[in-house]
Amino acid sequence: MNIVGIESSCDETSAAVICDGKLKANLISSQHFHKDFGGVVPELSSRAHLQIIAPLLKQALNQAGIKKDEIDVVCATAGPGLIGAVLVGLTFAKGLSYSLNKPFVPVNHIEGHIYSGFLMDEKPEYPYLCLVVSGGHTLLLIVESETAIRKLGSTIDDAAGEAFDKTAKMLGLGYPGGIKIQEEAEKGNPDFIDFPVSQCKNEFDFSFSGLKTSVLRYIQKEFGNAGNIPIDKIPDIAASFQKAAVDALIQKSERALKNYNVNSISIVGGVAANKYLRERFVLLSAKYKKSLNIPDLQFCGDNAAMIAQRGVMLHNNGLKFDLDYNAYAGLPESAFIP
Repeated sequence: MNIVGIESSCDETSAAVICDGKLKANLISSQHFHKDFGGVVPELSSRAHLQIIAPLLKQALNQAGIKKDEIDVVCATAGPGLIGAVLVGLTFAKGLSYSLNKPFVPVNHIEGHIYSGFLMDEKPEYPYLCLVVSGGHTLLLIVESETAIRKLGSTIDDAAGEAFDKTAKMLGLGYPGGIKIQEEAEKGNPDFIDFPVSQCKNEFDFSFSGLKTSVLRYIQKEFGNAGNIPIDKIPDIAASFQKAAVDALIQKSERALKNYNVNSISIVGGVAANKYLRERFVLLSAKYKKSLNIPDLQFCGDNAAMIAQRGVMLHNNGLKFDLDYNAYAGLPESAFIP
């Protein structure tokens, strides 16, 4: 069975092909021009998706060694994301499905991340603890099966990735900020500043707004504004911020491990590419003797391989969707996260 996945939820256009369970192509076109604006511009993102999506799919099919009429199932991100960007890929995929008279599967973007570990040779083992950390979401989940996900907690304000990006901006590091915080932090002292780790009413919820504000207040108190920060202090501030952010993720995850019986741990989403976070979770998994699944870097950020992977799971579980099915057209909640 040949599965095509389309992803266009933000500033990455991606097309992937899975043939008989094996990933044959996962092409990603990144919109680097957004850094000139300090963040993603939705209208420009949509236009860029329109320009690249058809030739990118053609290239993916060529790499996979199949023809368009050999596609069996078409899958596409149907939200959440930037609505204009989402609709470019969603509409394109629906048109492709209609022209080929093949099944169409709309995929929740977050579900794509949650099951992205199954793209690896060593896959998560149900039930597993899943931490979703990205620019727009932070979730702590128990994934019980392909169709059952239990939510333990989520962020009550900013997502972890958003906190990384905004802290990078405060430090004058530019956009995107996650990788730049990591690079600076590697040169700094994580114990230089004791930034707070927020505690929430729900013991599994996250909050990063206070941490972000603490960084801002520290900069204002010590230097007046970001432009006055000595170059040699930026690594220490970045390292201290990164430690506090990851401490929050570790604390809530460890609390879940103490309270729930799981067989493995999976860390997914764009922030899962952070080296320091990976190192800390390697130690945590060893402490509790749980296998750890963190997808390769190409599967951490937005990509179509995870959409195709999740789509084939839904298809194999017998879920069917009409082309006029539009419950996913806006900003959908996952059908499997209560």
